[in-house]
Amino acid sequence: MGNPVRVVESADVDERARIGEGSTVWHLAQVREDAVIGAECIIGRGAYVGPGVVIGDRVKLQNHALVYEPAVLEDGVFVGPAAVLTNDVYPRSVDPDGKLKRGDDWHAQGVTLRQGCSVGARAVITPGVTVGRWALVAAGAVVHRDVPDFALVAGVPARRLKWVGRAGEPLTETAPGSWRCPRTGERYTETEGVLREDA
Repeated sequence: MGNPVRVVESADVDERARIGEGSTVWHLAQVREDAVIGAECIIGRGAYVGPGVVIGDRVKLQNHALVYEPAVLEDGVFVGPAAVLTNDVYPRSVDPDGKLKRGDDWHAQGVTLRQGCSVGARAVITPGVTVGRWALVAAGAVVHRDVPDFALVAGVPARRLKWVGRAGEPLTETAPGSWRCPRTGERYTETEGVLREDA
């Protein structure tokens, strides 16, 4: 038998949610119906996982992170404290007639976080955005367009400042278009604004 799921008493986990073995859901977190959480994940205190959200293995949602449906988080993703993954391009509480909007009155657009990427504390990712593999979104950034693989973005609106490797540290340029990770020694090549790992 594998590692058991741990859900603390004050957490609110819908019975239709699926949680992988070895995962922990901490105090006051809410996991909604039909959400899927992979193995060995940590859902921090006060975090929110919306209906039908899909989360891969070994993902960390820090305290008060908000992940609205239909977001997809691939394996190894990190979402920092109080970060928000939004889903409504044109948010309104009421329709043009002044009636309270309901679920059928709008179309949710989820955020996609690719393998190994990280989103810093209090960052906001707008609807429909994809953050690429191993990218790093700085704390407090507002991301309104897709982030390339291995990019470090920061600011409001977020802009690419540097390249980062799998270890999360900024890469060092060793020659035009050639990059190296100072921690692991891994090498990367940049071509037309796209960074790829060397074979």
